[in-house]
Amino acid sequence: MTSPAQFRPGPPPDLSSDVWAHDYNEVKALGGKQSRQRTAEQTGIARFWEEVMPPIYHGIVRSVANAPGRDLTRNARLFAAVTQASDDALIAVFDAKYHYGFWRPLTAIRNGDIDGNEATQRDESWVPFIETPMHPEYPCAHCITSGVVGTILQAELRNEPTPLLTTMSNAAGGVSRSRTTIDEFMHEVPNARLYDGVHYRNSGKVGTEMGKQIARLAIEKYRLTHK
Repeated sequence: MTSPAQFRPGPPPDLSSDVWAHDYNEVKALGGKQSRQRTAEQTGIARFWEEVMPPIYHGIVRSVANAPGRDLTRNARLFAAVTQASDDALIAVFDAKYHYGFWRPLTAIRNGDIDGNEATQRDESWVPFIETPMHPEYPCAHCITSGVVGTILQAELRNEPTPLLTTMSNAAGGVSRSRTTIDEFMHEVPNARLYDGVHYRNSGKVGTEMGKQIARLAIEKYRLTHK
């Protein structure tokens, strides 16, 4: 990147918008600690992706690196691209987080009566499923990393078969999860952070797109061919 702000996105949704009302009510319903609308499967996904970065994402990369027929040089280039792009992504996402300073669901939902939107109802006792991270909400950092990893893996594999993508989460007690496609993996992470009660839908979309853009720099630098 040429600067931390190179991929800084536009601002989060206006608090008077329909997008904000939708995202607020979605995370309020699905991300609360005592949510009755979050399914057991969604709860498992939430707990799994509570795991800190970057080790959980390296498991996904190893699923590709361990595939038959790969060599040391190709894997070294793959890990270099993923690692550099992931570092750039975290720089970019924290630039955006502290530029906008957007409130987390915990703060927003407990103060839903002061956002000027009649479609958001306050719940002063609401708490998220997991502990709220100690930095601003927008955009989603886990999502920018999944966007980086997924986009680089798509470029790396090109027309080759996608191996079973498996990684392990210490946050979930050492449980492993597998996905058959890269798109499934990239889609699951934003959902998980919403189920965790720490991110909004739009923040996941924006974070993922930032990751895809940053990945393309690494794809070019390391001469991977994005499909």
